[in-house]
Amino acid sequence: MNGAPTRVADATGNWVDTRAPQWSRPYLRLSRLDRPIGSWLLLMPCWWSAALAAGVAGSIGQLPLAIALFFIGAFVMRGAGCTWNDITDRDLDALVERTRSRPIPAGQVSVPQAMAFLVVQALIGLAVLVQFNRFAVATGIASLAIVAVYPFMKRITWWPQIVLGLAFSWGALMGFAVMQGRIDATALALYAGSIAWVIGYDTIYAHQDAEDDALIGIKSTARLFGERTHQALMVFYALAVVLIGVALVLAGARWPAWTGLAAFALHLAWQIRRLEISDPALCLRIFKSNREAGLLLFAGLLADAVIRVV
Repeated sequence: MNGAPTRVADATGNWVDTRAPQWSRPYLRLSRLDRPIGSWLLLMPCWWSAALAAGVAGSIGQLPLAIALFFIGAFVMRGAGCTWNDITDRDLDALVERTRSRPIPAGQVSVPQAMAFLVVQALIGLAVLVQFNRFAVATGIASLAIVAVYPFMKRITWWPQIVLGLAFSWGALMGFAVMQGRIDATALALYAGSIAWVIGYDTIYAHQDAEDDALIGIKSTARLFGERTHQALMVFYALAVVLIGVALVLAGARWPAWTGLAAFALHLAWQIRRLEISDPALCLRIFKSNREAGLLLFAGLLADAVIRVV
C-alpha cells in the first residue's frame, strides 16, 4: 500500500474498515460504501417520485419492486459516479487534507484499476435499469451526460452545486418514467424542488473544504456565499419546499403527503438554525441529516399513495 493511510480522512470507523477483506477496501472506498450518505441522498428523489407517481396512478402494485430496484441502482450508480469523480480529481484530491488519502492519490488503486471497477459498477447499474420500461431506460441513460461533466464544473463555475443538483435529482424524473412511462409537469416540479434541496445541502457539505478549495482555486457555492450562507440556504430550502408543494398540488396529494412536506420543511429550518460554517464537523453532521429529512418526506408520500388505493 506504499505506506498510505488505510482510511479516508473524512470517514470514521465502519464495516469497510473493520470487516471487509483487506483487498476490497480501496474499491469499497472508491464507491463510498464506507460513507453511504451520498447514496441515500441520490435515492431519496427516486423514492419520492415513485411514491408520488403511484399515488397519482392509484396503483401501488409496482411500487415495492421499484423501491427495491431504485435502492440497488442508487448505491451502485453513486459508486460509479464517485469512482469517475476520483479518477478525474486525483490530482486535486492529493492537495486537499480531507481527500488526499482517497484510494487513487494514496496509491492504493491505479487509474486503470479504477476504470475497470467503474465499468463493472456501470454494468450492474445497467442490469438494474433494464428491468424498467423502455422510456425509463432511455431516461436513465440520459442522466449519464450530466454525471460525466460534473467533476469538471468546480474548475470553471462558482455553481457546481447546480450541476450536482441536476444529477442527484434525476430520480425525481425516474419514478414517473418507471411508474407512468412519461414525465409530466408534476415530475418536473418535483425535479426542480429537489435541485434546490441539493444546492442547499451540498453548500453545507462544501464548507468543509472551503479553505483548501480557496488555496487551490476550486470554486463552490460555499466559497461564493461565504458569510451569507445562512441567507442563501433560506432561499434554496424555501424554493425546495415551495416547488415540491407545487408537485403535490399537481398530483392532487392528500394530507399525509402534506404532513411529510411539513416535517421536511421543519427539518430544513432546523439545519439553517443549527449551522455554523466555521465548524467542519458540524457541517458534515448537518449535511448527513438530510437523509432523515428526505425519509420524512418519503414517508408522507408513501402513506399518501397507500391511502389513495385502500
